[in-house]
Amino acid sequence: MSVSSATKLLNGVRVLDMSRILAGPFASMILGDMGAEIVKIEHPEVGDGTREWGPPFLGSESAYFISINRNKKSVGVNIKHEKGADIIKKLVKKSDVLMENYIPGQLDRMGFGYEEIKQINESLVYCSITGYGSDGPYATRAGYDVIASSVAGLNHITGPENGDPCRAGVAMTDMSTGLFAHGAILAALLHREKTGLGQKIECNLLSTQVSMLTHVASSYLNAGLEAKRWGTGHASIVPYQSFKTKDGKFLTVGAGNNKHFEKLCQLLKVEDLITNNKFRDNKDRVVNRVELIGILSEIFQAKTMEDWLVILEDCGFPYGPINNMEETFNDPQVLHNKMIMEMDHPACGRNIRIPAPPVRYSSHSYLDATSPPTLGQHTREVLSNLVDFTDEQIDELVASGVVK
Repeated sequence: MSVSSATKLLNGVRVLDMSRILAGPFASMILGDMGAEIVKIEHPEVGDGTREWGPPFLGSESAYFISINRNKKSVGVNIKHEKGADIIKKLVKKSDVLMENYIPGQLDRMGFGYEEIKQINESLVYCSITGYGSDGPYATRAGYDVIASSVAGLNHITGPENGDPCRAGVAMTDMSTGLFAHGAILAALLHREKTGLGQKIECNLLSTQVSMLTHVASSYLNAGLEAKRWGTGHASIVPYQSFKTKDGKFLTVGAGNNKHFEKLCQLLKVEDLITNNKFRDNKDRVVNRVELIGILSEIFQAKTMEDWLVILEDCGFPYGPINNMEETFNDPQVLHNKMIMEMDHPACGRNIRIPAPPVRYSSHSYLDATSPPTLGQHTREVLSNLVDFTDEQIDELVASGVVK
């Protein structure tokens, strides 16, 4: 079923995406999900670095790459070549947004910095994503998620209470930066509608992650409380963590207030804990965390996960199992929410399945989503339609290695 482009939220918006790896491509994928046309610029020989991030591979494509690059047109072009640079500048003239994540100064030296690009298209929204910012002592350092999340304190507060620091299971700093970037781009486009002017947006992994420390940061900045690792637990709420069950699985329970705690105690048949002065209020439960968690842990290990899920049904407080990937993608609510997107991908040799967009709209559909592109899949289409090159001109560029 085809969906009219006129119904797309960002119909008519063109994004020239010169970013690579995760933060930028994640942001541009979200914009593509909203209906923007995403022209993904890639090196003509190796493409986006995540194309090589495997195994697993599906045919010629990595599972990593296909997870964050749907709804995009791939153009393979050597931007360091004079003719390649000319192609980029021609595309800039016909674009609404440019995204990049080069080390600060690199694109300026190549003639693609904001001040130069603004002379070509003053209404362009130019979004720059870096590791640490465009200036300052770390500006020229390369930035990957795990490094930024280390410097910004996330890894310090992630992991077992008495264990080593850990990285999050997925690149949350990268993806959070992508979320901030996509929101900033939308705000800048709205501002352009009012003023006719574009602007430069600067996002960076370090600042994103520092801002995401939220209450942990506030506890340090305002109360001088140094953070520590709590495993699945919480520094300020008890009980709010996972408990091992009889069959070796883990159940997460969040009794976030006194009412929730009372209900939990009733279901666990330990009503005496409700009136125990050690556990009467959350602040008491935090102080006496070790004793309370010890009592609850022993109780939860007496029954299987299946038993507990039956007991806790309709309890009124949050709870849920820690699922592996098989369990996650067979979870009835995940299936109900249609969180698996399936699409044809000839280069993979079969249909691919990836996580679907999480947001629903009353007047926007994802039914005509396109599969992640192969390297240079749309080069001829884009150069012909947007740059007005003839087939002969494109053939010459391909032969000389400027494009693929």
